Amino acid sequence: MTHKLKGLLAVLCTLMLFICPLSACNKTQDNLTTVTLNEVAHSIFYAPQYVAIELGYFEEEGINLELVTGFGADKTMSAMVAGEADIGFMGSESSIYLYNEGAEDYAVNFAQLTQRAGNFLVARENTDQFQWSDLVGKEVIGGRPGGMPEMVLEYILKLNNINPEQDVTLVQNIDFGNTSGAFAGGAGDYTVEFEPSATALEQQGAGYVVASLGVDSGYVPYTAYCAKKSYISENPEIIQSFTNALQKGMDYVNSHTPEEIAEVIAPQFEETDLETLTIIVERYAAQDTWKENLIFEEESFLLLENILDEAGELETFAPYEDLVDTSYAEKALK
Repeated sequence: MTHKLKGLLAVLCTLMLFICPLSACNKTQDNLTTVTLNEVAHSIFYAPQYVAIELGYFEEEGINLELVTGFGADKTMSAMVAGEADIGFMGSESSIYLYNEGAEDYAVNFAQLTQRAGNFLVARENTDQFQWSDLVGKEVIGGRPGGMPEMVLEYILKLNNINPEQDVTLVQNIDFGNTSGAFAGGAGDYTVEFEPSATALEQQGAGYVVASLGVDSGYVPYTAYCAKKSYISENPEIIQSFTNALQKGMDYVNSHTPEEIAEVIAPQFEETDLETLTIIVERYAAQDTWKENLIFEEESFLLLENILDEAGELETFAPYEDLVDTSYAEKALK
């Protein structure tokens, strides 16, 4: 973990002791409970969540959902720890970092949404013959050190016998939301992008998708929902209702066509036309992005920790039984 992130988490761990739950008791005029969700990014990658929003599944479960985008797992976790959000949606590596910092009121993961990486490698030139060895000697815009996009990229490089520190120049100092713009402006030979940024670069003629990190890294627990231990303890019914709504969204995605899914989530992505949106949903569906259930299995958690360890970001292995609670996801299936 970077020293900056460690220091930030240390300060926030102290603040946690003085901050009350943000909105657990706030009720709307419709007698819905307001819950603030901070998502790491606003991406088609998270289609089941947006289906649940657009089809009213959260309202059906008594929740008025306020959605905020954090633009980075470190920012999302910071918002949750500081009491600005009730639930965080991000890579679970952040919950491990927080736990290892010694936080008493640490974050517990209760639902896993995606089971593959959701980003793509974009090159300046189109090729059907891409190999990961093409990155040797090149400059690649990656992600924040210690974050899932960067660590999965390094994981793939190592799988292909490429040393991330010696064989490739990894650019890690560009803010999460600015990487595609930097690439379009001339930075880097390759960039790692989520959708719809990857497809937008293609449409601009500024780049071409040549590989899927989700396909080449295999099944990885990329993103999950978590909340502070105290929030879950004090509001189990909210966590259950939230998980129920997500499972409904997951069920819809797994039983409908990309065209139908795209039409439902279109209001969440007004800047993307329906045809493009459908292509992106189809791309994610084809690589088996979304789980059938929200259960965060121990095997997946251990794989995540191994990736962190190989990246040099894990000080000590955190216990699965402390950081994951599958009871809500299991009940949502019944």
